[in-house]
Amino acid sequence: MASPKPRCSSFATTSRTHMRPSGETIDDSFVTETKNTQNRKLSQKRKTLSCQFSIGDQLSPWPTYTSAQTILHNRKPCSYDYRKRAGSWLKQPLGITKPRYLEQLENYLRKELLLLDLSTDSTQELRLQVSKLRKNLAEEYLRYLSERDARKILIADLNELRYQREDRSLAQSPGIWGEDPVKLTLALKMARQDLTRTQMELNTMKANFGDVVPRRDFEMQEKTNKELQEQLDSLRGDYEEVCKEHEILLQLHMTTLKERDQFHSELQEIQRTSTPRPDWSKCEDVVAGGPDRWQMLAEGKNSDQLVDVLLEEIGEGLLREKDFFPGLGYGEAIPPFLRFDGLVENKKPTKKDVINLLKDAWKQRLVEEQKEKFPDFFFSFLEHRFGPGEAMAWAYTIFENIKLFRSNEVMSQFYAVLMGKRSESVYIKQKETVAQLLKEMTNADSQNEGLITMENLSTVLKSTFPFKKEEKILELMEAGGWHPNSSNADLINYRLLFIEDEEGQSMPFVQKLWEQYVDEKDEYLQELKQELGLELHDEVTLPKVREALMNIDPSLDKQTLNGYLSGAFQVPRTEVPEKGEEKEDGIVVQVKIALERLQMTDIRRMGSREQEPAS
Repeated sequence: MASPKPRCSSFATTSRTHMRPSGETIDDSFVTETKNTQNRKLSQKRKTLSCQFSIGDQLSPWPTYTSAQTILHNRKPCSYDYRKRAGSWLKQPLGITKPRYLEQLENYLRKELLLLDLSTDSTQELRLQVSKLRKNLAEEYLRYLSERDARKILIADLNELRYQREDRSLAQSPGIWGEDPVKLTLALKMARQDLTRTQMELNTMKANFGDVVPRRDFEMQEKTNKELQEQLDSLRGDYEEVCKEHEILLQLHMTTLKERDQFHSELQEIQRTSTPRPDWSKCEDVVAGGPDRWQMLAEGKNSDQLVDVLLEEIGEGLLREKDFFPGLGYGEAIPPFLRFDGLVENKKPTKKDVINLLKDAWKQRLVEEQKEKFPDFFFSFLEHRFGPGEAMAWAYTIFENIKLFRSNEVMSQFYAVLMGKRSESVYIKQKETVAQLLKEMTNADSQNEGLITMENLSTVLKSTFPFKKEEKILELMEAGGWHPNSSNADLINYRLLFIEDEEGQSMPFVQKLWEQYVDEKDEYLQELKQELGLELHDEVTLPKVREALMNIDPSLDKQTLNGYLSGAFQVPRTEVPEKGEEKEDGIVVQVKIALERLQMTDIRRMGSREQEPAS
């Protein structure tokens, strides 16, 4: 493409036409006419320049068309005439827009030409500048044409590489690209229709079922809701039960407040009318042995027990002053070993001698077959020990001593058995229990050092007394020397728990064991009374008592049950009728008497109430 010719030649010709040699003489009219002509031509040249440089496209015939696509990006693989199309495309001239650099250069030239002062005569300088600019513009234009041609070549190479790659792809999968284009077009159209229909169905499903919950989630939530409803019903029931209990507790609280006020009034009345509490320290100067002995006697005792101790001390002095006891005669109410008329000598033994004598009597009683009654045995023992002539004197002496010293364990138990207030089986069973405990602790002492741990003590107590409550076991351990801050590894001398002092008094451990036995017997009999459901003055039959005993203690075996019935109804154990016999309904006793008789015997629980009945 040829470069356009410059359009400023008329300007140069016009300037050369008006040149005149210097120094020529011209008249005024000629000068005036010449100036007017030059001004008119200058105005015409300015208009011509303005017209020439106002349109930037007239500087060069730059192509104004632009191809929409230089590389075939969306060519279909199934088009068999793609090479022909590519060749025809390569033959067409590529439309290239004018470079920005040339536009800036033309704008710059336009501005420079407008700023030139054409009134001067430096046309030669202007011509040189224009020539130089035209040369620069031609060089830039040629450089751009080179770049354009190189770009066309690169695009052609790139398209050729794409064609080669597609050819290889078609060669590798002829089954896909070898299909009929019409068929593929139809398949594509059907696929698009299916896609459109599926999209519409999907949108419809989203619109219709967007808020629907899956069945699995619904069932899971329904299950959770059911469980929560059951918990709510259970909690509501518990709440109602608690409300009822709260109402009952409020009523009990009001009742307790009334009782408290009543007891407070009674206490004030008693404090106003009762005598002051005795000052037991005054007894220190009266009792033999002084304050030290009184402190020993009064330790751990309440006022009632202190009265007994004081009476014993006073009675002991009076007893020693007596030389003879008056005989009680031969009445039916008099025990056989005290039936005598006249005066009986007071042997005046010491308290320790009496205790040793009673222990010897128990030892001999345990080794015998126990065929005779205990009072007869006691008198026989005295005859054998002191002779027939001295037996009655010793009988009265011992009787007066054991009747006086009720606080002594050995004397009080012997007196209760001797007077028929307690069965000797109670004493025997208690001694057997203590001996069994000592044996178990000895077995736990593997080193035979007389020491066991607190843990061993607890184990022995629980195995020996399986039906004792936990608090009862703790009471026994505390009596044995255990404390809440003690360790299970602490050692105790278990033999010290079973020794007795010179007056026959047991250690706190054995005393606590006896106290628990008495309390448990009282609880057992009270439970029996409640099970009978009768008043104390009512009469009860043997079957009724049998049934009540089996209800409160199902673990009773037949032999033990018959022993309890024998003691309650005062019939020999061998003559206790079997369950269902006709004669058992004829055996009747008053409830109060039956309970008193059972209180005298050795009666204790054989198992928990929830256990199965013994066969």
